[in-house]
Amino acid sequence: MTLLHPRHRSALIFIACLAVFTIAVTIAAQFGLVSTSFVKTLGKTLCLCLAALAMDLIWGYAGILSLGHMAFFALGGYMIGMWLMYARTEEIVVASLANGGLPATPEEVSQGIATQIFGVVGASDLPAIWSFAYSLPLQLALVVAVPGILALVFGWLAFRSRVTGVYLSILTQAMTLALALYLFQNDSGLRGNNGLSGLQNLPGVTAGQDAVSLWFFWASAAALAVAYLTLHAIVSGKFGSVIRAIRDDEARVRFLGYSVEGYKLFVFTLTAVICALAGALYYPQAGIINPAELAPIASIYLAVWVAIGGRGRLYGAVIGAAIVSLLSSWFTGGRVPSINLGVYMINWVDWWLVLLGLTFVCVTLFAPKGIGGLFDRFAGVLSPDRKGAPLGPDQGSLQEKEAQE
Repeated sequence: MTLLHPRHRSALIFIACLAVFTIAVTIAAQFGLVSTSFVKTLGKTLCLCLAALAMDLIWGYAGILSLGHMAFFALGGYMIGMWLMYARTEEIVVASLANGGLPATPEEVSQGIATQIFGVVGASDLPAIWSFAYSLPLQLALVVAVPGILALVFGWLAFRSRVTGVYLSILTQAMTLALALYLFQNDSGLRGNNGLSGLQNLPGVTAGQDAVSLWFFWASAAALAVAYLTLHAIVSGKFGSVIRAIRDDEARVRFLGYSVEGYKLFVFTLTAVICALAGALYYPQAGIINPAELAPIASIYLAVWVAIGGRGRLYGAVIGAAIVSLLSSWFTGGRVPSINLGVYMINWVDWWLVLLGLTFVCVTLFAPKGIGGLFDRFAGVLSPDRKGAPLGPDQGSLQEKEAQE
């Protein structure tokens, strides 16, 4: 991909804006102009933008409305959270046992770790799924492998059965709900409703949270930049043309000899892995993860962000996720003053979801291209209006079927 080509101008502009934003936040943090908590908020927002990119690829470009991708996001957080909690607990246990005078045996350390982590759910043994929690490389591999394999199996079963449209959306939502209900159980091996906590404390790191928050902010910005360039390269090439064709007319693409199920399965699995990586960066900044993060409503929010930003436009997905995420933090954080109407007090903490829903309805009705469509209009990039014009030389088989007013 030649970035200097005019078709890649949006990618260059996006990377330049992201770089300027990252540098500005870093300088502001160094001079104390922004708080550590706000730097964490910005870092988490970048992670949500990364998840929105994945959602835009599968929904905006491939036409698959998945209402379960935040499950992969949470799974990525659980996988990295297991190592963070294990390693941090190991430090505490080793330091505590060292006060006994005699060196602690590996069995004593292991038992102490298990008791510390699972005592809250009445257990004292490490479940089998924690077998690799001692190793950062292995857990990083699981960040990719666990959500990737789940998406691969689920997608293969769904796409080979040619489940499409709203039925596929319901299936993905059912998968998310089933996984959340399972993780709420104490015997799931992930501490049930308590989840994993203390994830903001990096093992072996003595730096303060101000430095750690900047490290994760930089990592989140770098991941977003790499993902944006990668997905931009995908949608700008032949692969992007094929998945857009599948979105517009799946039967025709299958008739032309393309493996529709193979393309859809690849996109589904790839976007699941991207969401998992985003979650692995998000939850160490949030500090805690529990099964409530897998609630189906979270995946619906993800779709709303992409719709507001403008699906089918990578930068639109980022803009939508960033704006809605920051506004959500602002409204639900109690920073917006309540409005006294005399007979009723509007508390924005309670009314934020109503405002978000109304915004989504208005965008759907009056601006279906979202915020990204406004950027296209300013840039003079308009969608072609063929009005039934032929798409190829064969006037009989390739005539575009569009309603004419």
